[in-house]
Amino acid sequence: MTKWGVVATGKIADIVTSDMALVPDAEVVAVSSRSTPKAEEFARKHGIPRFYGDYHDMLADPDVEVVYVATPHSSHYIVARNALLAGKAVLCEKPITVTLKDAERLVELARKQKVFLMEAMWTRFNPLVKRVRELVAEGAVGSIRSVHADFGGPSAHDPAHWLWDPAAGGGSLLDLGVYPVSFTHMLLGAPESIAAHGTLIDGVDAEAALLLRYQNGSFAQLSSSLVGYYSKAATVVGTAGRIEIPPLFYRPTEFTVVRPDRPDEKHSLEIQGHGYHYQIAEVVKRVQAGQTESPDMPLDETLAVMRTLDEALDQLGVSYR
Repeated sequence: MTKWGVVATGKIADIVTSDMALVPDAEVVAVSSRSTPKAEEFARKHGIPRFYGDYHDMLADPDVEVVYVATPHSSHYIVARNALLAGKAVLCEKPITVTLKDAERLVELARKQKVFLMEAMWTRFNPLVKRVRELVAEGAVGSIRSVHADFGGPSAHDPAHWLWDPAAGGGSLLDLGVYPVSFTHMLLGAPESIAAHGTLIDGVDAEAALLLRYQNGSFAQLSSSLVGYYSKAATVVGTAGRIEIPPLFYRPTEFTVVRPDRPDEKHSLEIQGHGYHYQIAEVVKRVQAGQTESPDMPLDETLAVMRTLDEALDQLGVSYR
C-alpha cells in the first residue's frame, strides 16, 4: 500500500482524491490546507485520518510516502521542493512550475535526492491517448504532417481570481494550453520554432494561439483561451489518414481513425470516476518499484514542454519572474 498526503483542498484536489479511492494500492492518510477547518472538512469528506493546517507538518508525517501537490500554480515549485527535500515522492499538478528555470531546479533536485517526481499530466495515462500514440508510432495514418488542438472556455473576468492574477500563475496557457502543447510534444517532440499570438488582460494571456514548426515541415496549430468558447477537440493529420479526437481530447472516451477507401476505425473507452486514477496507478507502480521517473511522463519531457510554454509566454509578453 502506498500512502499519500494531499496538499491543498480546492476543486482539483477534491476530484483527484476521489479518484484515488479507485486505485487499490493507494491510500490517502493525510491532507493539509492553509485553513485547518478546511483541512478537517476535506478529511472528513474523504475519510482521511489526519489533517494539518500547515503542509510542513504533513511533510513531517512519517506515514506519508507520496505528496500530491494541488496548490495554485505559483506555489507548485516551493511545495514540491520542500516535499522532495523531505524525501517524499511527488506528483505535482500541471504546469509543474510557472517558469522553465524553476522546473529545471526542481528536476535537478529530484535527481540529486533520487526521489520520484512526476508532473500530473493525466491525459498521458488515458488508455485511448496511449493508443493514439501507438497508432502514430506504427504509422497507421502515415507520416504526421500536423496536429490541431484547442482548449478554452469563457471564464468570468475577476481580477481577484487566480486565473487572472499573474502573481498566482494565471492565464490560459499554463492552465489550459499546457494540454495541447503536451499532447503535441507526445507525438512530434520539441518544435524547431515557435510563433505565438494572443491577448493580454491584467498581465496574463486571456487567449493564445501557437504555431509550432518542425524540421521536416510538419506543424501544430494550438490554442487556449479564457474568453472564447472552443471545441476542446484534437486532430492528428497524416499522409495516409487522420485521427479525430472529439471533445474532450484531454480526457477522451472515443476517437476515430479516418483513412481513404477504408471504413472508419472507432475506438472507445468507459472511464471510471473522472479519469485521474490512471496517473495515480502509474505513480504507485513506479514508487513501489523504486523508480524515480515515469517513462510515460519523463522529467526531460516535462522540461521540453515547459521550454515551449516559456518561449510562447515570452513572445506574448507574460512574465512570472
